[in-house]
Amino acid sequence: MFEKLEIMLKRFEELTELIADPDIIADQAKWQKLVKEHSQMSDTIELYKKYLALQKNIEECKEIIDDGRDEEMSALAKEELVRANKEVEQTVRDLKVSMLPVDPNDDNNVIVEVRAGAGGEEGGLFGAELVRMYMRFAERMRWKIKEIDMNYTELGGAKEVVFMISGSGAYAKLKYESGVHRVQRVPETESQGRVHTSTATVAILPEAPDIQIEILDKDLKIDTYRSSGAGGQHVNKTESAVRITHLPTGIVVASQDERSQIKNREQAMSVLKSRLYDYYSTKAESEYAANRKTQVGSGDRSEKIRTYNFPQNRVTDHRIGLTMYSLDAFMDGDIFAMLEALQLANQNELLSRLDD
Repeated sequence: MFEKLEIMLKRFEELTELIADPDIIADQAKWQKLVKEHSQMSDTIELYKKYLALQKNIEECKEIIDDGRDEEMSALAKEELVRANKEVEQTVRDLKVSMLPVDPNDDNNVIVEVRAGAGGEEGGLFGAELVRMYMRFAERMRWKIKEIDMNYTELGGAKEVVFMISGSGAYAKLKYESGVHRVQRVPETESQGRVHTSTATVAILPEAPDIQIEILDKDLKIDTYRSSGAGGQHVNKTESAVRITHLPTGIVVASQDERSQIKNREQAMSVLKSRLYDYYSTKAESEYAANRKTQVGSGDRSEKIRTYNFPQNRVTDHRIGLTMYSLDAFMDGDIFAMLEALQLANQNELLSRLDD
């Protein structure tokens, strides 16, 4: 690690000189690229300089202690040595964290897809509550929400609900939510008060980055139909909803939120682009593909990542073994602590791989 840090330090110092060069500044495209590289390295370099200063301080303390001629100075040096060693330990950890690979999609907006799983209508009703939970979280974060394909049952359950959340770091926050969510509670339709178990599946897709994803017209089947949601006479009389099937992959997307068929087509193409980006990225990374299959699965009860137990006001994430007894607040979008715990667990796992 430290050899890599020395190389980074030399590059950082080189960049510091380059971005101050008038000739480089004159070429704005090149200058901006170098400034971005410099900025991305700055936190790590600052930590490394702190580490080097601490190591120098430790050596000086050891020299004073080894000399032993001044007892008062030796005592102070011993105290400082303990403090510096503790700080070095934390600084090394911070350095490792700063050097962990960054997910290029972390700053992207996300497309959230929620579908009913096991449990019939109750699974759909729970899915609708998950939709509200994520929307309330987005509101708390002051992010924007854009409905794309809100397909509900007559009782208000989520058949298939697709919406976009736009905000800085949205994918970084929500990416661990992909998977099967299990609910345990007494359904309103249950006359004997028995607790039922149902599931809903959640998929979190990063909005496709600004890269070229080739989508050929011949590979698309585009259907139009009348929207099934609210909207008065317009919904009933106009085939504004759009369904697009990508024939090579079988991916199907739909949009019916907008009144204009053109706008619905644009939204559907945006979602298709994100799904294709996710599809090809997943295919290229077999390890990630296996992980995603485990997370999302078929919606079977056994493939759960989290359980929501309403009688006990409890929510448990099975991946990290975290249980919280604040389900009412959780369902109202207060999921910050859970998301932070998942991020920390992932960070610790990556750090353990570095240590191995």
